[in-house]
Amino acid sequence: MQLADTEHRKEEKINGVVYNMSPAPDFRHGIINGNLYTLIKNGLKGSLCLAFMENLDFKYHTEENDDYVCPDLMVICDRKHLKGGSYRGTPSFIAETLSPSTAKKDRKEKKEIYETAGVEEYWIVSPQGKSIEIYYLENGSYTLEQSYILQDDKEDAYYNADTMIHLKSFPHITMSLKEIFENID
Repeated sequence: MQLADTEHRKEEKINGVVYNMSPAPDFRHGIINGNLYTLIKNGLKGSLCLAFMENLDFKYHTEENDDYVCPDLMVICDRKHLKGGSYRGTPSFIAETLSPSTAKKDRKEKKEIYETAGVEEYWIVSPQGKSIEIYYLENGSYTLEQSYILQDDKEDAYYNADTMIHLKSFPHITMSLKEIFENID
């Protein structure tokens, strides 16, 4: 058996179609996910909620089909819906970090999935643009609540690296734009 045959392949199944998530995205993708995961996980200490990074499938319509996605970052608070390598409840928060191969899917199909599933807060993070779009679920639809493009030159009039952002459901969890994009250059 060749090594390629034994490698774990990451997949998602949307509307009955299986998408291979290989090859792996750029290293900046993983750095941003790690930064967000660490900041959020530390803020959840003492809580029943858990943060997951790229390692838990979200089965979003189990009564209708067996579709699933694997969010870059997900916070869940209802542990009874955890089973094996998947979660069947409604996450409180999801973030997707864009890569050239997933950007369209993250902005369209996955955004619609999370919206329909009732995920309260959805972040789209772009390593290439050093930007974040923050969507809140209001009356069943996502509304773009905040949008940032990191400007970390202190001499620039639009410097915003110290701007603090918090999670809607967890207002005590705060982070700066500088912390989110730390070490990606």
